[in-house]
Parts: sequence; structure tokens; C-alpha cells
Amino acid sequence: MPLIIYVLGFGTFAQGTSEFMLSGLLPSLAGDLDRSLSEAGLLVSAFAIGMVVGAPLLTLATLKLPRRAALIGFQAVFVAGHVAAALVPHFGFLLVMRVVTGMAYAGFWTLASVAAVSLVAADRRGKAMSVVVSGLSLAMILGVPAGTLLAQHASWQAAFWAVAVTTALSTVAVLLTLPTRHDTTTARPALRKELRSLAVPRLWVAYATTALTTSATIAIFSYLGALLQDVTGLSEGLVPVVLGLYGVGALAGLTVGGRIADRAPFGALLTGMGTVAVVAAAIAVTAHEATAVIPLAVLLAAGGFLTNPAVNARVFGILGETRTLGSAMNIAAFNVGIAVAPWVSGLVIDAAPGLAGIGWVGAAFALVAIASTLLDRNLTRRHRRATPAPAVTEAPEPASTLR
Repeated sequence: MPLIIYVLGFGTFAQGTSEFMLSGLLPSLAGDLDRSLSEAGLLVSAFAIGMVVGAPLLTLATLKLPRRAALIGFQAVFVAGHVAAALVPHFGFLLVMRVVTGMAYAGFWTLASVAAVSLVAADRRGKAMSVVVSGLSLAMILGVPAGTLLAQHASWQAAFWAVAVTTALSTVAVLLTLPTRHDTTTARPALRKELRSLAVPRLWVAYATTALTTSATIAIFSYLGALLQDVTGLSEGLVPVVLGLYGVGALAGLTVGGRIADRAPFGALLTGMGTVAVVAAAIAVTAHEATAVIPLAVLLAAGGFLTNPAVNARVFGILGETRTLGSAMNIAAFNVGIAVAPWVSGLVIDAAPGLAGIGWVGAAFALVAIASTLLDRNLTRRHRRATPAPAVTEAPEPASTLR
């Protein structure tokens, strides 16, 4: 893998920490800002909404800009938004900053995804994406527990400052490892061609699968810190440890998923979501038992992240070479799942089932994701029967071109 792909993975680690660390920060945020837990959970949805809006909008706005400049610009906005949120601890302002930084992260993630699949051969795209996305699992292993510890022993603002500094370092790394000569100089994406690439029905089924697989795990993970403290009864000091173990499970799932995504995407999706459905239901039933919930949380992460390279491989396989806007739509699909899941879980928390009910929410999303995967598989088989010859759009690109 080219070095820049690992640098982009570091960028997703820095910014992904902000996306996921609220799982451990919500109790501190809710208390400090005098909000209920479900209201504080809207900060997770706000970030995801920013990504849903930002992915296609910023992709279109920067379609003709040098990719290096756009990547650095998005990271600079992300840093500024976190500094502002730390300096002005007001719930309404924090919501706005979460939307703004979510938009900037969406722009970065879209271009990072395009870079990853453009710099390797077609049969290694799933693995390249797993390297970039591994930054998210690293964020869970290191970033989320570290953010939780900062919130517990300093303040939630300290966690925001830490994200700002780490992102600034990743910006410098991109600046050093992606010289100007790697910017697109030929075959720039054309807007009309990019829009035509979206007119494929099975592509939208793949997008739905992306959103549903994400919701299945985020429905539980968004409130996992609160569940561990308020229902399972773990001490405050043990919560970061369990969140770190969740990250280890995510990395394991992502590693396996990256190896099988290109050759067996549907197998990865069905195995991952089947695991999540069973584990999520078990969490709902055993939420009061620490000896059960802790290993189940690790299995939940492994099953959920097993599907991540597969949904990316499915989308890029359908898009072919015209992939900039299509990639942005997949980022938006991820974040539709991230935005919807905490909201639905919040409704359940405020209702009779309480926090333990988020397990049933995750299981329901996983079952619908399985149905979506089966539909996608059926449509793909029909497409292959209709077009037996390999599509030209699946051919590998020159390794020196960044689209």
C-alpha cells in the first residue's frame, strides 16, 4: 500500500475519534450542559447530519479543486470547529459546531476514500479501504477511551482540544506525503458523468445496506458508556477499558472483513449482520450482567465492522471509474445510519424499556440489513446474467493517478 493511504488512515483516526468519543462523553456533557441523556445524544446525530449534508454538497463544490488543497482545507475547518466548541460550552452552539465539523469530516472522508481506491488495483480496493477505515477502529481502541478519561479527570472540553491537536498533526502529515504532483492532472471528474453514475437501482440498495449496517451497531454504541454505568453497574474507571475492548473487536472485524470483502462481500455482510442481530438481542436480555455484556460488546464491534469493507467494496464495484460523487453518497449513507440510530435509541431510552432496550433497536436494524443484503445479492446475480463479460469500468487504474 502507498504511504499516503496509511496517512489518510491517521486522518480518519484523528477525526473519527471525535465522531465516536461521545459514547464515553455523553454522561459528562449531559451533566455539564444540564441536559437529559437523550438530548445529549442529539450531538451524535448532529455530527452525522453534517456528514450526510456535507458529503455530496462539498464533493460537488470541490469537484474541480486540487484534491490536496481540498483535503487540507477540510481538516483545517475541522480543527477550527473543535477549538470553537471547546471555547464556547453552550449546547446550541455545540450542536452547530458538530454539524460544521461533520460536514468537514465528510469532505475529507470522501476524498480519502477516492484516493484509497484510485491508488491500487481493482482487486485490492477493499483492502485499501480497510486501511483507511482502520483509523476508525484505532479511534475506538485509543481515541474513545482516552477522550473518556480526559472527560472524567479534566473536562469534555479537554477531549475536544485533544482531537483538534491530533487532527492538526494529521494535516501536516497529508501536506508532507501528498505532494502537488499527485493532484489530478488528467481526466478530472465531470459533473454530468458523476450524476449519471448514480442512476443504477442496485447502487441505491447498496447504499441502503450501508446505512442499515451502520445503524445496527451505532444504536448500541452511542449509549454504550451510559449503559455500562447506569444498567450494568460498572465503575466509572472501567468504562474506558470496555470501550477500548470494543475497539479491539472493531479492529478484528475490520481486519477479517478487509481480507474477504473483495471476493465474498455478501458472505461478509450476512455473517456480520447475523452476528450483530444475535449479540444485540443478547445485550438487551443480559444488560445487568457485566460478565455477559463486556464480551458481547466486543462481539458486537467485530460483527459490525466485519461488514464495513464489504459495503465499500459493493459500492465501488458498482460505480466503477466514475466514483467521486458516488463515494460521497456512500459516506452520506453511513451517516444516515449514524444520525437515525441514536434518535431511535433515544426514543426507546425515554420509553418503558429504558437503556437496555437499545439492544432490541440494534437487533431490528441488523435484521433489516440482512434483508437488504439478500435483495442486493439477487439484483447482482441478475445483472451478471445479463452482462456476462467483465465491465470495463472495473479495470484497475494507473497507480500514480489520484482521482
